[in-house]
Amino acid sequence: MLRKPLRTLALALALTASGLASTAPAIAQTQVLNVQDADIRAFIQDVARSTGMTFIIDPRVKGTVSVASDGPLTKSELFDVFLATLRSNGFLAVPTGPSTYRIEPAENAARQPGVARSGFVTEVFRMRTVDAAAAAEMIKPLVGPQGVVTANPRGNTIVVADYADNVRRIRGLVAQIDQDRSQVQTVTLKHSSATEVARVLNELTSTSGADGKGQRGAVSIVPVESSNSIILRGDPDAVARLLPTIADLDRRAEANADVQVIFLQHANAEEMLPVLQQLLGQTPTTPSTASGSTSRGSTDSASTAAAPASSATPGAQRANIARYPGANALIISADPATQRMLANVIRQLDVRREQVVVEAIVVEISDGTAQRLGVQTILGGGDNVPFAATNYSNTGPNILALTGAIVGQQSLPEDSDLLAALQQTAIDSLIGSNGALAAIGGTLSGDSLFGFIINAVREDNSSKLLSTPHIMTLNNREATFLVGQEVPITTGETLGDGNDNPFRTIQRQDVGIRLTVRPQINAGGGITLHIRQEVSAIAGTVSTNSPELILNKRVIETTAVIDDGEIVVLGGLLQQDEQISLERTPLLSDVPILGELFKSRAREGKRTNLMIFLRPRIVRNGADARAIAGQRYEMLRQDPALTGKDGVNSLDKLVIDQLDAVPPTVPPPPPAPAPAPPK
Repeated sequence: MLRKPLRTLALALALTASGLASTAPAIAQTQVLNVQDADIRAFIQDVARSTGMTFIIDPRVKGTVSVASDGPLTKSELFDVFLATLRSNGFLAVPTGPSTYRIEPAENAARQPGVARSGFVTEVFRMRTVDAAAAAEMIKPLVGPQGVVTANPRGNTIVVADYADNVRRIRGLVAQIDQDRSQVQTVTLKHSSATEVARVLNELTSTSGADGKGQRGAVSIVPVESSNSIILRGDPDAVARLLPTIADLDRRAEANADVQVIFLQHANAEEMLPVLQQLLGQTPTTPSTASGSTSRGSTDSASTAAAPASSATPGAQRANIARYPGANALIISADPATQRMLANVIRQLDVRREQVVVEAIVVEISDGTAQRLGVQTILGGGDNVPFAATNYSNTGPNILALTGAIVGQQSLPEDSDLLAALQQTAIDSLIGSNGALAAIGGTLSGDSLFGFIINAVREDNSSKLLSTPHIMTLNNREATFLVGQEVPITTGETLGDGNDNPFRTIQRQDVGIRLTVRPQINAGGGITLHIRQEVSAIAGTVSTNSPELILNKRVIETTAVIDDGEIVVLGGLLQQDEQISLERTPLLSDVPILGELFKSRAREGKRTNLMIFLRPRIVRNGADARAIAGQRYEMLRQDPALTGKDGVNSLDKLVIDQLDAVPPTVPPPPPAPAPAPPK
């Protein structure tokens, strides 16, 4: 340590203190400060002895100081000089208690409590008219190296931490900055549309001016459609420069106010035309009337629109609306106020509509069993031999048909029509039989015949129908999906005189899977679905003698509210049917054991389980549509039958060669949410 300067300081302080004590005891002690290149730690210790304060010195406090005063200083003045000396050397005295301070580097000053006595303070400025972030960028260059400026956009405030004198200077600067000198001007248009003029002005002010400086943000332009006005807010000079432009645009629109052509971007002009006509109180033109394929047809529809009803809105008496199908455009001939009103309605309706993709899963599982066991017998045909036969409807073949063919072949000529009919009947009976057949027959004395047929059948059949129809449609627009066949159904038959020239009328009916939906997206995100799901199939003919068809049909028609992306069961059917029949010959069938030869048993059972599941999803933009297309494409692409031996997928090759497009891909999954921090 440099003891010589300290001794000088101590001596000067002692002399000054003793002289003051002898002459003026009521006056506070004064000291003369004169230090040259003294160690800062020793300087802090001497000030502590002179002021009676306690200082806690941070280990990072090092260096030398030089201080000189030309007159005596009081304890308060000495402490202020001490704080200024620390600040000039990059240190700070932070209060920690009564008459206690912590001496540390000023680099941590912004984190310390803002106490004015320490020289470093923190102040919050609330901005009233200027954006806090912009004001903070302006103030940052003015704070010291240890100062901090932080903007809070939510409260539009600025937090400044710096030395007190610098904060006072920043306070005055903020007061000058935070002043609203902008002007608000309202301009009411007579001929132009406020929305259109506002769009033009926004594009004009967003480009660079003649001096190369951007004008974006100089003036805020807000259209008010209810009064067809424009509100300008900004610098008075910038607002004044825009007023002549607005007046010129409004004046030029007066010459073209009679006719206006509006090109629709998303809506259909044919559907929009009746709505606008009804809005004007005119007789709406039906789509069939307004769908002329030529320009003449469009002119006719315009003429129809020109006839207003007695309840037409004011100013719409001479309003004519026509559409041009070639460009999906509407032509409006009306006064400026009516044009603006119609243009505003068209602009709100001509938006991109959301779509809904409806996916369905139809599952039908059917199991059927059948068991039949029957014995048919016949005896007779000769002289003095009685005729007896047993024949049952639940077994086959028909023993009487077979016997008739045998007898006819023995007794009728070969070219007899009756013989041919008997033989055909016997053949049909044999063809319609299934299962195991056992027959024994022969002749007795004379021309008498005998025989019996045993038929045993067991059938087990099961079927599974699994289909996943899906369809995409616009919001509130009906769509139909059909996969099946057109089956001819006889509706009438006419025979001419003498049973010749028969005439039959048929009607073709769709058989297969049909899905008809009309979605309606609700404000809360749910979807109201008006849906009709039909599953039909051909079950066979009514009988062997009738060619009429039997159609199995499952139909569900309902309206349901389903959340976006949720899977719901739309309907279901669990049906179990079992039929048992027993045909027998009285008395003979009651004989033990032998009675089984005079019985025919049949048992049939069928169980059907049908379930229909549904999942609607809202397609809000192109990304959602591409994601759905990619998923469906990838599902089909994974079929091994589409990949050749050379590894080339035929579906990809078809899309690239024929459509000249890139095959759809499955979008990557969204990133997983970050784990919650531990509590």
